[in-house]
Amino acid sequence: MTDWKQFETEVPEFAAAVRQCFEAHLHHVLATLRGDGSPRVSGTEVQFHSGNLTMGSMPRALKALDLRRDPRAALHAHPGEMTEGDVKVSGRAVEVPEGEELRAYAGEIQHEPGTFHMFRWELHEITRTSVAEDRLLIRTWRPGAGITEHHRS
Repeated sequence: MTDWKQFETEVPEFAAAVRQCFEAHLHHVLATLRGDGSPRVSGTEVQFHSGNLTMGSMPRALKALDLRRDPRAALHAHPGEMTEGDVKVSGRAVEVPEGEELRAYAGEIQHEPGTFHMFRWELHEITRTSVAEDRLLIRTWRPGAGITEHHRS
C-alpha cells in the first residue's frame, strides 16, 4: 500500500481528478468492518493534510472504534450530479498517534488534540468511473501497477 503523495507522483492527472471529486462535496461515505465482520457505513469528511488523504472522527465514534480494531476500509466520494465521475478508494485508514502531525492537523481544523481521532489513508486501490463517448469509462489504479481502463456500454 502507498500514501497519497506516492499516488500523486505516479499518476498526477488521475490523482487531481480524484481529489477534485472529494473536494467538490463535504460529506462522503465510509465503509468499515464491525467486530463481527459485518459491514458498517458511516458519513465522513475527508481532508488533504501534509500530502495525505486523511479523515477525522469524534471521540469513540463507532467508525473510529472499527478502524482501531481493523483499519481495512473503503471510501466513496459523494457523486453529486456525476459531472466529476464516481470515485471509490480502498485501503487502510490508520490512526495517527499523538505527536506533531496530529497537533498540526488539530490546528488546521481548530480542535484540541484528544477531542477527535485522525486517520491517514494507506491506498490499495482507487477507481474512478465516468462517462466518455456514451460509455462508462472505469479507470482503476493500484500501487506500482499504474492505471487499467475498461469501457462498458
